[in-house]
Amino acid sequence: MVLNYIWVSFFLVAFVVGLAKLVFMGDMSVFTEMINASFSSAKTAFEISLGLTGVLSLWLGIMKIGERGGIIQSFARLAAPVFSKLFPEIPRNHPVTGSIFMCLSANLLGLDNAATPMGLKAMQQMQELNKEKERASNPMIMFLCINASGLTLIPISIMVYRAQMGASNPSDVFLPIMIATFTSTLVAIAAVCVKQRINILQRELVLFFGGVIAFIGGCIVLFNQMEQEMLSTYSSLFANLLLFSIICGFIVTGLRKRLNVYDVFIEGAKEGFQTAITIIPYLIAVLVGIGVFRASGAMEFLIDGIRWMVESLGFNAEFVGALPTMVMKPLSGSGARGMMLDALNTYGVDSIVGRMASIVQGSSDTTFYVVALYYGSVGIRNTRYTVGCSLLADLAGAISAVGLTYLFFTSI
Repeated sequence: MVLNYIWVSFFLVAFVVGLAKLVFMGDMSVFTEMINASFSSAKTAFEISLGLTGVLSLWLGIMKIGERGGIIQSFARLAAPVFSKLFPEIPRNHPVTGSIFMCLSANLLGLDNAATPMGLKAMQQMQELNKEKERASNPMIMFLCINASGLTLIPISIMVYRAQMGASNPSDVFLPIMIATFTSTLVAIAAVCVKQRINILQRELVLFFGGVIAFIGGCIVLFNQMEQEMLSTYSSLFANLLLFSIICGFIVTGLRKRLNVYDVFIEGAKEGFQTAITIIPYLIAVLVGIGVFRASGAMEFLIDGIRWMVESLGFNAEFVGALPTMVMKPLSGSGARGMMLDALNTYGVDSIVGRMASIVQGSSDTTFYVVALYYGSVGIRNTRYTVGCSLLADLAGAISAVGLTYLFFTSI
């Protein structure tokens, strides 16, 4: 229901803003731009779904081998102590726990192409446990909010963009991004725990998050001792080696179980193709709404209004230059990336705004895309409080990004 109101608001606000620009500013092209944006966004949504088809078929085929070979169940047992607390409604050692574990691990390593199929598989398995097929279950909401918080260990793509645009030290945003995205994830988990009345101070959860903090701290110490080129090379090598090891490990496990791994792979790949077809209408709906909202100029009015308010209150409005990236981030991944690159080009890659936009870009994932993709794959219509908790995590990540930018870089 929340997503329904937001989606309708995109169009209504766009219409009002477009009409105002036509009447008061004489902008004769605004509605043409909105119509063009709706067509191009629909095309983009279809191209995204088409691009996902091959990746989904590949990874759901591999996942099917892992499921039949028993390795997914092994991951489920490994993650059970923590996930039984965060997902209390999922039966202990259920295969979905392994799928969730693998999806979140892939996200942590920045392996988006692997994380998405694993996440869609997890959603399908949770839907099998869901008694109300059009209403998001509690485990689905927890999983989606953690996904939307976008916890990533190594933000390689952002550092590459900064290097390409001539940053003096492209990796100087690494530590702030790490802190900001971890903050976003903690807020997401805490918000959902409050809504679902889960005690976040349980021993297993405290030990797990304490261990994650210690691990991230160790990685930060290690990475800060590396040059940018070495960091990029070794992190990419590690991620891809791990990914290919998973593929080979699943196949070998299947052979040990005397499976016809080829036939099992084909069976899973067919599911991937069907899933890709299923999500097309949902992606088109969300991306068209966002595209029209952007084309109307509503985004520009929103940013200018915030800038005026901040300056009227006598505060430093320098951070407002990064607001387009902050506002766009929950709406569109490619849009937020474009806003970040525009900020780097306009204000300078080593400016406060440039660094802040980079940190915001790495602080969370694209909420509406994630919700449309994952819920659309299983036909969920009532998202309950998923969007609210995810946007709260996005807000926490954005606020952290602003504070950390000033903390780390105001003396530069």
